[in-house]
Amino acid sequence: MCVLHFMLQIEKECGEMRRETVYGKTPNTRHVEIIRYIAEHGEMLARAATSGLPLADEMKARILNTFLTLMNLRENLDRAALRHPIGRSG
Repeated sequence: MCVLHFMLQIEKECGEMRRETVYGKTPNTRHVEIIRYIAEHGEMLARAATSGLPLADEMKARILNTFLTLMNLRENLDRAALRHPIGRSG
């Protein structure tokens, strides 16, 4: 898969996960899966971005935007957890 399609996939999946977690009702196991997804895909993106291959400025900007998407998803998870701590009903 090329880097562009990889980033498009990440952005699509992050959008789906963000909608899934917005209400803070995500089970702990799913929460852990999403955190693992963020870490693994962030690492793969970092490797692609720092591979030494020349990248156009537009591609660099897209890579940074995809990192921001991953960071926003993580922040969204944290905010949802604060609103509805795991194990607390209501």
